Amino acid sequence: MLDLLLTNARLYLPQQGLTEGVLGVIDGRIAIIAEPGTPLEARETIDCQGLWVLPGLIDPHVHFGFGSPETDFETESRFAALGGTTTVLSFHRSADIRDSFEKVRDRALSQSCVDFGFHFGITSNLHVETLEEISRRFNVNSYKLYMMYKGAAGLSKGFTDIDDGLLYSALRATAAIPGAIMGVHCENVEVIPVLRDPLRAAGRDDLKAWNEQSPDFLEAENVHRVCYFAAKTGAAVNIVHLSSREALDEARRHRRTADAPPIYVETCPHYLFLNDESPAGTYAKVNPPVRGQSDVDAMWEGVLDGSITTIGTDHVPRKRATKDTDIWAASNGFPGTGLMLPILLHEGYHRRGVPLEILMKVAAENSARIYRMPGKGSIEIGKDADLVLVDPDLERTVDPATLESNSDYSPYEGMTLKGWPVRTLVRGRTVALDGRITDAARSNPGGRYLKRL
Repeated sequence: MLDLLLTNARLYLPQQGLTEGVLGVIDGRIAIIAEPGTPLEARETIDCQGLWVLPGLIDPHVHFGFGSPETDFETESRFAALGGTTTVLSFHRSADIRDSFEKVRDRALSQSCVDFGFHFGITSNLHVETLEEISRRFNVNSYKLYMMYKGAAGLSKGFTDIDDGLLYSALRATAAIPGAIMGVHCENVEVIPVLRDPLRAAGRDDLKAWNEQSPDFLEAENVHRVCYFAAKTGAAVNIVHLSSREALDEARRHRRTADAPPIYVETCPHYLFLNDESPAGTYAKVNPPVRGQSDVDAMWEGVLDGSITTIGTDHVPRKRATKDTDIWAASNGFPGTGLMLPILLHEGYHRRGVPLEILMKVAAENSARIYRMPGKGSIEIGKDADLVLVDPDLERTVDPATLESNSDYSPYEGMTLKGWPVRTLVRGRTVALDGRITDAARSNPGGRYLKRL
C-alpha cells in the first residue's frame, strides 16, 4: 500500500522530459513510477489533471536570518514553498562558528517547512584554522568568502582578516577536505570608490549609477584571481551570483586551462530578468549590480551552453523601509526565493524557448550534485518525493502581500508572470496548495536539516 499516489500526471523524468504516468510514494520517497492507468492502491491520491510534475527546486543561495533573525526560517521557507522551492541552502557566519551554529540550526528545524542546509561564511583566519573541524562536526561541505569585504569595506562590517592571503589559505583548506567547495563573491571593492565618488558628486541617483560604480570588469578581475588561486591550490570553487558577460568569459577561459579544478558558476533570476533600467529602482539594488540588457542576454547564453551551472536567488528578506531612500543609502539585496520557478518559466521557457531540461538542470539537478544532496534534484525511484505541480499557462501578478515573506516588497511586484506552481510537496507531504501554505505545514513545519559531508 502506497502512502501517496499521483495520477494523470505529466512527470518530468531525467533524459525523458515530460512523460505521462503515475507516481507512488512510500515513507516520503518515490517508490514507483509507472505507466498511466497502472492499478495501484494508496492512502491518498492526487489527480494531477494533466499538470506538470517537476522536481522541487533547490535554491542554493538564500540569506535567511538577515531580515528577522528569530523568525526568518518560518516566513522565508513558506515563501520558498509557495514558489515550488523545496530545498534551500542558507548562509551562517559568526565570530566562531563552533559556538553559534547549533542554535541557528535548531531554530531552523523548528521553523522551516522545506528541507535546508547551510554554507559557512569565511571571514577570518580562525574560520580557516577550524574549517575541517566545523565541516565534519556539522556536516557542511560548502563555504563563502566575500571579496567585497576587503579593506575599508570589511572594517565597516567588523571584518579585519579579509584579503588575498585569506582567500589563498581558505582555498588551500578547502582543497584538503574531500567534496568541499568554496563560493566567492567577486567584486574588486578597492577600485569601486574611484568610480563611485564622482557619480555621487554629480548627483546621480539611479539604478544605472549603481552598475557604473561597480562595472563588469571589476567582477571579472576578481573571477580571474579566484580561479587562478583555485588552480594553484586544487580547490573546487563556485563563482556565486555572477552577473556579467565579461566575468562569465573569464570563468570559461580558466576552465579551458590544463589541470583546472572544478569551476562552477551560479547566476540569479534577477540577472536573467532585470536590467539597470528597471523601474524597480532602489528595490533592485544588489551586489553585484543588475547590468545592461546585453549582460542579461549573456546570462541566458551561459544557461543554454552549460557554462552557468546553478541558479540561486541571493534572497534577503529585509523591509521596504530599508530601500526607500537614495541608491547610495538603500540596503543591498532583495527577496526572491519563491519566484525563481515563475521567472524561469516566464522568461526562460515561454519567452526565450529555453528547454525545460536545461532549466531543471540549473534549478535542481546540478545543485543536488554539487552540494552533495543525493536524495534531491530529480524525479527518480528512491529519491525524496519533493514534487511541484505546475500549471505552465497560469498567469499571476506578483503581490508581496501574498508571498508570506518578512519582506513587504519585491523588485518584481506588479509584474505578471506565466507559469506557476499550484501544489508543493516536501517528501510526499503537501505544504503549499493553490497559493497558500497548508494548515498542517503551519502547525508542524517538518523541514529537515541536510547533512552534506
